[in-house]
Amino acid sequence: MSSTPKKRPKSKHNSYSKNSSLNSILEPPQSLFPSKGEFLRLITVLAIASAVALSCNYFLTFFTSTSKPFCDSNLDPIDSFSDSCEPCPSNGKCYEGKLECIYGYRRHGKLCIEDRDIDETAKKLSESVEAGLCEAYAQVLCYGTGTVWVRENDIWNDLDRHNLMQNVGSDHTTYVYMKRRAMETIAKLLETRANLHGLHEFKCPDALAEHYKPLTCRFRELVSKHSLIIMLICAGLIGCAVLFLKVRQRMYISARAEELYNQVCDMLEENALGSKNVDGEGESWVVASWLRDHLLLPRERKDPQLWKKVEELVQDDSRVDRYPKLVKGESKVVWEWQVEGSLSSSGRRKKGEGIELKSNEGINTNINQSSRTLKTVDLQALGDCVP
Repeated sequence: MSSTPKKRPKSKHNSYSKNSSLNSILEPPQSLFPSKGEFLRLITVLAIASAVALSCNYFLTFFTSTSKPFCDSNLDPIDSFSDSCEPCPSNGKCYEGKLECIYGYRRHGKLCIEDRDIDETAKKLSESVEAGLCEAYAQVLCYGTGTVWVRENDIWNDLDRHNLMQNVGSDHTTYVYMKRRAMETIAKLLETRANLHGLHEFKCPDALAEHYKPLTCRFRELVSKHSLIIMLICAGLIGCAVLFLKVRQRMYISARAEELYNQVCDMLEENALGSKNVDGEGESWVVASWLRDHLLLPRERKDPQLWKKVEELVQDDSRVDRYPKLVKGESKVVWEWQVEGSLSSSGRRKKGEGIELKSNEGINTNINQSSRTLKTVDLQALGDCVP
Protein backbone atom coordinates (compact mmCIF):
# COMPACT_ATOMS: atom_id res chain seq x y z
CA MET A 1 0.00 0.00 0.00
CA SER A 2 1.52 3.17 -1.25
CA SER A 3 1.63 6.06 1.06
CA THR A 4 0.76 9.61 -0.12
CA PRO A 5 3.18 12.28 1.10
CA LYS A 6 1.49 15.01 3.17
CA LYS A 7 1.90 18.70 2.22
CA ARG A 8 3.38 20.97 4.83
CA PRO A 9 1.23 24.04 5.69
CA LYS A 10 2.64 27.44 4.72
CA SER A 11 3.92 29.44 7.51
CA LYS A 12 2.19 32.82 8.38
CA HIS A 13 5.54 34.39 9.05
CA ASN A 14 6.68 33.73 5.49
CA SER A 15 3.52 35.40 3.95
CA TYR A 16 3.93 38.54 6.11
CA SER A 17 7.55 38.97 5.12
CA LYS A 18 6.66 38.67 1.45
CA ASN A 19 3.92 41.39 1.76
CA SER A 20 6.18 43.84 3.61
CA SER A 21 8.89 43.43 0.99
CA LEU A 22 6.34 44.08 -1.79
CA ASN A 23 5.04 47.28 -0.10
CA SER A 24 8.55 48.57 0.38
CA ILE A 25 9.14 48.18 -3.37
CA LEU A 26 5.86 49.97 -4.40
CA GLU A 27 5.96 52.97 -1.94
CA PRO A 28 8.35 55.85 -2.87
CA PRO A 29 10.93 56.88 -0.36
CA GLN A 30 10.14 59.83 1.94
CA SER A 31 13.18 61.73 0.76
CA LEU A 32 11.68 61.99 -2.75
CA PHE A 33 9.22 64.94 -1.81
CA PRO A 34 10.46 68.24 -0.35
CA SER A 35 9.45 69.29 3.08
CA LYS A 36 7.09 72.21 3.81
CA GLY A 37 9.89 74.68 4.37
CA GLU A 38 11.69 73.62 1.21
CA PHE A 39 8.41 74.01 -0.78
CA LEU A 40 7.92 77.62 0.45
CA ARG A 41 11.50 78.48 -0.43
CA LEU A 42 10.96 77.05 -3.91
CA ILE A 43 7.86 79.22 -4.48
CA THR A 44 9.72 82.34 -3.26
CA VAL A 45 12.60 81.69 -5.65
CA LEU A 46 10.21 81.22 -8.58
CA ALA A 47 8.34 84.47 -7.77
CA ILE A 48 11.54 86.49 -7.57
CA ALA A 49 12.78 85.00 -10.81
CA SER A 50 9.50 85.85 -12.60
CA ALA A 51 9.54 89.46 -11.32
CA VAL A 52 13.14 89.92 -12.46
CA ALA A 53 12.32 88.47 -15.89
CA LEU A 54 9.29 90.77 -16.34
CA SER A 55 11.24 93.84 -15.22
CA CYS A 56 14.07 93.10 -17.59
CA ASN A 57 11.61 92.60 -20.44
CA TYR A 58 9.83 95.91 -19.67
CA PHE A 59 13.01 97.96 -19.46
CA LEU A 60 14.39 96.28 -22.54
CA THR A 61 11.22 97.03 -24.49
CA PHE A 62 11.07 100.63 -23.22
CA PHE A 63 14.65 101.52 -24.07
CA THR A 64 14.47 99.69 -27.34
CA SER A 65 11.25 101.47 -28.40
CA THR A 66 12.44 104.93 -27.40
CA SER A 67 15.65 104.43 -29.15
CA LYS A 68 13.80 103.93 -32.43
CA PRO A 69 13.50 107.11 -34.49
CA PHE A 70 10.22 108.29 -35.99
CA CYS A 71 9.60 107.73 -39.65
CA ASP A 72 9.50 110.92 -41.71
CA SER A 73 6.05 112.25 -42.54
CA ASN A 74 6.80 112.41 -46.25
CA LEU A 75 7.59 108.67 -46.48
CA ASP A 76 5.35 106.19 -48.20
CA PRO A 77 2.81 104.69 -45.73
CA ILE A 78 4.12 101.20 -46.52
CA ASP A 79 7.65 102.19 -45.54
CA SER A 80 6.47 103.82 -42.31
CA PHE A 81 5.61 100.40 -40.87
CA SER A 82 9.16 99.11 -41.03
CA ASP A 83 10.98 97.88 -37.94
CA SER A 84 13.70 100.48 -38.25
CA CYS A 85 11.48 103.45 -37.25
CA GLU A 86 8.26 104.31 -35.43
CA PRO A 87 5.26 105.50 -37.51
CA CYS A 88 4.63 109.24 -37.25
CA PRO A 89 1.41 109.78 -35.18
CA SER A 90 -1.55 111.80 -36.39
CA ASN A 91 -1.52 115.55 -35.70
CA GLY A 92 2.28 115.39 -35.72
CA LYS A 93 5.15 116.15 -38.09
CA CYS A 94 8.23 113.89 -38.14
CA TYR A 95 11.53 114.86 -39.70
CA GLU A 96 14.91 113.19 -39.26
CA GLY A 97 13.53 110.85 -36.60
CA LYS A 98 12.08 113.62 -34.41
CA LEU A 99 8.41 114.21 -33.61
CA GLU A 100 6.87 117.68 -33.50
CA CYS A 101 3.13 118.09 -32.82
CA ILE A 102 1.19 120.63 -34.87
CA TYR A 103 -0.08 123.76 -33.17
CA GLY A 104 -2.86 123.16 -30.68
CA TYR A 105 -1.54 119.71 -29.78
CA ARG A 106 1.12 118.62 -27.33
CA ARG A 107 3.25 115.52 -27.17
CA HIS A 108 2.28 112.73 -24.80
CA GLY A 109 4.63 109.75 -25.21
CA LYS A 110 4.38 108.68 -28.83
CA LEU A 111 1.10 110.53 -29.46
CA CYS A 112 0.00 114.12 -30.07
CA ILE A 113 -3.05 115.10 -28.01
CA GLU A 114 -5.07 118.31 -27.92
CA ASP A 115 -3.98 121.16 -25.68
CA ARG A 116 -6.75 121.42 -23.04
CA ASP A 117 -6.30 125.14 -22.41
CA ILE A 118 -6.65 126.06 -26.07
CA ASP A 119 -9.54 123.65 -26.55
CA GLU A 120 -11.46 125.03 -23.54
CA THR A 121 -10.93 128.63 -24.62
CA ALA A 122 -12.09 127.90 -28.17
CA LYS A 123 -15.16 126.12 -26.79
CA LYS A 124 -16.08 129.09 -24.59
CA LEU A 125 -15.65 131.46 -27.52
CA SER A 126 -17.98 129.37 -29.69
CA GLU A 127 -20.58 129.21 -26.92
CA SER A 128 -20.45 132.99 -26.52
CA VAL A 129 -20.96 133.54 -30.25
CA GLU A 130 -23.79 130.99 -30.27
CA ALA A 131 -25.56 132.74 -27.39
CA GLY A 132 -25.27 136.15 -29.08
CA LEU A 133 -26.64 134.95 -32.43
CA CYS A 134 -29.44 132.90 -30.87
CA GLU A 135 -30.56 135.75 -28.61
CA ALA A 136 -30.68 138.11 -31.59
CA TYR A 137 -32.68 135.59 -33.63
CA ALA A 138 -35.03 135.01 -30.68
CA GLN A 139 -35.75 138.76 -30.64
CA VAL A 140 -36.67 138.51 -34.32
CA LEU A 141 -39.04 135.60 -33.68
CA CYS A 142 -40.70 137.35 -30.73
CA TYR A 143 -40.77 141.04 -31.64
CA GLY A 144 -39.68 141.18 -35.31
CA THR A 145 -36.54 143.23 -34.61
CA GLY A 146 -32.97 141.98 -34.73
CA THR A 147 -30.47 140.19 -36.95
CA VAL A 148 -30.93 136.75 -38.49
CA TRP A 149 -27.89 136.05 -40.67
CA VAL A 150 -24.39 137.24 -39.64
CA ARG A 151 -21.35 137.22 -41.91
CA GLU A 152 -18.31 135.14 -41.06
CA ASN A 153 -16.01 138.18 -41.23
CA ASP A 154 -18.13 140.03 -38.65
CA ILE A 155 -17.90 137.09 -36.24
CA TRP A 156 -14.15 136.82 -36.84
CA ASN A 157 -13.70 140.50 -35.97
CA ASP A 158 -15.99 140.25 -32.94
CA LEU A 159 -13.77 137.54 -31.47
CA ASP A 160 -10.94 140.07 -31.22
CA ARG A 161 -12.98 142.12 -28.74
CA HIS A 162 -13.88 139.15 -26.56
CA ASN A 163 -12.52 139.11 -23.01
CA LEU A 164 -11.12 135.59 -23.41
CA MET A 165 -8.88 136.69 -26.26
CA GLN A 166 -7.27 139.30 -24.03
CA ASN A 167 -5.74 136.51 -21.92
CA VAL A 168 -3.99 134.82 -24.83
CA GLY A 169 -1.07 137.22 -24.79
CA SER A 170 1.18 138.36 -27.61
CA ASP A 171 1.59 134.95 -29.25
CA HIS A 172 0.08 135.59 -32.66
CA THR A 173 0.12 131.93 -33.67
CA THR A 174 -1.88 130.88 -30.62
CA TYR A 175 -4.24 133.83 -31.14
CA VAL A 176 -5.06 132.90 -34.73
CA TYR A 177 -5.26 129.18 -34.04
CA MET A 178 -7.72 129.72 -31.18
CA LYS A 179 -9.98 131.87 -33.38
CA ARG A 180 -9.84 129.26 -36.13
CA ARG A 181 -10.81 126.50 -33.73
CA ALA A 182 -13.71 128.59 -32.45
CA MET A 183 -14.95 129.23 -36.00
CA GLU A 184 -14.77 125.51 -36.81
CA THR A 185 -16.94 124.74 -33.77
CA ILE A 186 -19.40 127.52 -34.68
CA ALA A 187 -19.74 126.12 -38.21
CA LYS A 188 -20.75 122.76 -36.74
CA LEU A 189 -23.36 124.22 -34.39
CA LEU A 190 -25.04 126.88 -36.56
CA GLU A 191 -26.68 126.96 -39.96
CA THR A 192 -24.50 128.26 -42.80
CA ARG A 193 -25.09 129.64 -46.27
CA ALA A 194 -23.26 131.62 -48.94
CA ASN A 195 -24.68 135.03 -49.83
CA LEU A 196 -24.71 136.66 -53.26
CA HIS A 197 -21.10 137.79 -52.84
CA GLY A 198 -19.91 134.28 -51.98
CA LEU A 199 -19.34 135.08 -48.30
CA HIS A 200 -20.36 132.62 -45.61
CA GLU A 201 -23.11 133.61 -43.18
CA PHE A 202 -24.30 131.96 -39.98
CA LYS A 203 -27.75 131.68 -38.38
CA CYS A 204 -28.98 130.12 -35.17
CA PRO A 205 -31.20 127.04 -35.76
CA ASP A 206 -34.88 127.52 -34.98
CA ALA A 207 -34.94 124.70 -32.44
CA LEU A 208 -31.98 126.21 -30.59
CA ALA A 209 -33.43 129.74 -30.69
CA GLU A 210 -36.51 128.53 -28.79
CA HIS A 211 -34.36 128.10 -25.67
CA TYR A 212 -33.20 131.74 -25.83
CA LYS A 213 -36.66 133.34 -25.94
CA PRO A 214 -37.54 135.46 -22.87
CA LEU A 215 -40.28 134.30 -20.53
CA THR A 216 -42.66 137.08 -21.58
CA CYS A 217 -42.40 135.98 -25.19
CA ARG A 218 -42.98 132.33 -24.31
CA PHE A 219 -46.01 133.25 -22.22
CA ARG A 220 -47.47 135.35 -25.01
CA GLU A 221 -46.97 132.57 -27.54
CA LEU A 222 -48.55 130.07 -25.19
CA VAL A 223 -51.59 132.29 -24.70
CA SER A 224 -52.00 132.94 -28.41
CA LYS A 225 -51.61 129.26 -29.23
CA HIS A 226 -54.18 128.08 -26.68
CA SER A 227 -56.36 131.21 -26.63
CA LEU A 228 -59.63 129.35 -27.22
CA ILE A 229 -59.01 126.89 -24.40
CA ILE A 230 -57.90 129.68 -22.06
CA MET A 231 -61.02 131.71 -22.88
CA LEU A 232 -63.26 128.76 -22.16
CA ILE A 233 -61.50 128.10 -18.86
CA CYS A 234 -61.69 131.75 -17.83
CA ALA A 235 -65.37 131.90 -18.78
CA GLY A 236 -66.03 128.79 -16.73
CA LEU A 237 -64.17 130.18 -13.74
CA ILE A 238 -65.99 133.51 -13.96
CA GLY A 239 -69.32 131.74 -14.27
CA CYS A 240 -68.58 129.58 -11.24
CA ALA A 241 -67.48 132.63 -9.26
CA VAL A 242 -70.64 134.56 -10.18
CA LEU A 243 -72.83 131.58 -9.34
CA PHE A 244 -71.05 131.12 -6.03
CA LEU A 245 -71.50 134.80 -5.14
CA LYS A 246 -75.17 134.70 -6.07
CA VAL A 247 -75.79 131.59 -3.99
CA ARG A 248 -73.88 133.11 -1.09
CA GLN A 249 -75.80 136.39 -1.39
CA ARG A 250 -79.09 134.51 -1.51
CA MET A 251 -78.19 132.49 1.58
CA TYR A 252 -77.15 135.67 3.39
CA ILE A 253 -80.40 137.46 2.44
CA SER A 254 -82.44 134.46 3.55
CA ALA A 255 -80.69 134.20 6.92
CA ARG A 256 -80.72 137.96 7.50
CA ALA A 257 -84.40 138.19 6.50
CA GLU A 258 -85.34 135.53 9.05
CA GLU A 259 -83.35 137.40 11.67
CA LEU A 260 -85.13 140.67 10.86
CA TYR A 261 -88.49 138.88 10.72
CA ASN A 262 -88.00 137.57 14.26
CA GLN A 263 -87.08 141.04 15.46
CA VAL A 264 -90.16 142.49 13.76
CA CYS A 265 -92.40 139.92 15.47
CA ASP A 266 -90.83 140.64 18.84
CA MET A 267 -91.27 144.39 18.45
CA LEU A 268 -94.86 144.10 17.21
CA GLU A 269 -95.77 141.73 20.04
CA GLU A 270 -94.18 143.92 22.73
CA ASN A 271 -95.74 147.03 21.23
CA ALA A 272 -99.21 145.40 21.18
CA LEU A 273 -98.89 144.14 24.77
CA GLY A 274 -97.61 147.54 25.90
CA SER A 275 -100.55 149.34 24.31
CA LYS A 276 -103.04 147.13 26.20
CA ASN A 277 -101.32 147.80 29.52
CA VAL A 278 -101.79 151.59 29.30
CA ASP A 279 -105.59 151.50 29.33
CA GLY A 280 -105.87 151.52 25.55
CA GLU A 281 -104.21 154.92 25.13
CA GLY A 282 -101.30 153.47 23.13
CA GLU A 283 -101.39 152.29 19.55
CA SER A 284 -100.87 148.59 18.77
CA TRP A 285 -99.74 149.12 15.18
CA VAL A 286 -96.34 150.16 13.81
CA VAL A 287 -95.51 151.80 10.48
CA ALA A 288 -93.63 149.27 8.31
CA SER A 289 -91.23 151.83 6.82
CA TRP A 290 -90.25 152.99 10.31
CA LEU A 291 -89.46 149.39 11.28
CA ARG A 292 -87.38 149.02 8.14
CA ASP A 293 -85.30 152.13 8.83
CA HIS A 294 -84.96 151.16 12.47
CA LEU A 295 -83.77 147.60 11.93
CA LEU A 296 -81.72 147.77 8.73
CA LEU A 297 -78.16 148.97 8.65
CA PRO A 298 -77.39 151.90 6.32
CA ARG A 299 -75.65 149.66 3.78
CA GLU A 300 -78.54 147.16 3.92
CA ARG A 301 -81.09 149.83 2.98
CA LYS A 302 -79.56 149.99 -0.50
CA ASP A 303 -80.59 146.40 -1.18
CA PRO A 304 -84.40 146.29 -1.64
CA GLN A 305 -84.40 142.50 -1.86
CA LEU A 306 -83.65 142.12 1.84
CA TRP A 307 -86.67 144.05 3.13
CA LYS A 308 -88.84 142.58 0.40
CA LYS A 309 -88.00 139.14 1.75
CA VAL A 310 -88.96 140.32 5.25
CA GLU A 311 -92.29 141.62 3.92
CA GLU A 312 -92.97 138.23 2.33
CA LEU A 313 -92.33 136.47 5.64
CA VAL A 314 -94.59 138.93 7.47
CA GLN A 315 -97.30 138.52 4.85
CA ASP A 316 -97.28 134.75 5.35
CA ASP A 317 -97.64 135.17 9.12
CA SER A 318 -101.31 135.10 10.13
CA ARG A 319 -100.56 136.72 13.47
CA VAL A 320 -99.68 140.03 11.80
CA ASP A 321 -102.22 142.25 10.06
CA ARG A 322 -101.10 144.55 7.25
CA TYR A 323 -103.29 147.46 6.23
CA PRO A 324 -102.90 151.08 5.10
CA LYS A 325 -103.43 153.91 7.54
CA LEU A 326 -103.32 157.69 7.32
CA VAL A 327 -100.43 158.93 9.45
CA LYS A 328 -99.71 162.68 9.59
CA GLY A 329 -101.67 163.17 6.42
CA GLU A 330 -99.79 160.47 4.53
CA SER A 331 -100.96 156.99 3.70
CA LYS A 332 -98.67 154.45 5.37
CA VAL A 333 -98.69 150.65 5.55
CA VAL A 334 -98.85 149.59 9.17
CA TRP A 335 -98.34 146.22 10.83
CA GLU A 336 -100.28 145.13 13.87
CA TRP A 337 -99.85 142.11 16.12
CA GLN A 338 -103.04 140.20 16.90
CA VAL A 339 -102.97 139.84 20.68
CA GLU A 340 -106.25 137.96 21.14
CA GLY A 341 -105.96 134.25 20.42
CA SER A 342 -102.37 134.35 19.09
CA LEU A 343 -99.40 132.43 20.37
CA SER A 344 -96.39 134.22 21.79
CA SER A 345 -93.29 134.62 19.61
CA SER A 346 -90.92 133.82 22.49
CA GLY A 347 -90.29 130.43 20.92
CA ARG A 348 -89.04 132.16 17.81
CA ARG A 349 -86.80 134.36 19.87
CA LYS A 350 -85.18 131.28 21.43
CA LYS A 351 -84.84 129.71 18.03
CA GLY A 352 -83.13 132.78 16.66
CA GLU A 353 -80.63 133.15 19.50
CA GLY A 354 -78.03 131.22 17.49
CA ILE A 355 -78.12 133.82 14.72
CA GLU A 356 -75.92 136.87 15.01
CA LEU A 357 -78.20 139.68 16.29
CA LYS A 358 -77.80 143.14 17.58
CA SER A 359 -77.13 143.54 21.27
CA ASN A 360 -80.20 143.09 23.48
CA GLU A 361 -79.66 146.37 25.21
CA GLY A 362 -79.69 148.24 21.91
CA ILE A 363 -82.87 146.46 20.80
CA ASN A 364 -84.72 147.23 24.01
CA THR A 365 -83.63 150.83 23.89
CA ASN A 366 -84.72 151.17 20.26
CA ILE A 367 -88.08 149.50 21.02
CA ASN A 368 -88.81 151.90 23.85
CA GLN A 369 -87.83 154.91 21.78
CA SER A 370 -89.93 153.64 18.87
CA SER A 371 -92.96 153.11 21.12
CA ARG A 372 -92.74 156.64 22.52
CA THR A 373 -92.31 158.07 19.03
CA LEU A 374 -95.27 156.13 17.68
CA LYS A 375 -97.50 157.31 20.54
CA THR A 376 -96.57 160.95 19.93
CA VAL A 377 -97.05 160.65 16.17
CA ASP A 378 -100.42 158.92 16.54
CA LEU A 379 -101.73 161.60 18.88
CA GLN A 380 -100.67 164.32 16.45
CA ALA A 381 -102.21 162.39 13.54
CA LEU A 382 -105.51 162.06 15.39
CA GLY A 383 -105.47 165.77 16.15
CA ASP A 384 -104.95 166.56 12.48
CA CYS A 385 -107.75 164.26 11.40
CA VAL A 386 -110.35 165.72 13.81
CA PRO A 387 -111.91 168.85 12.27
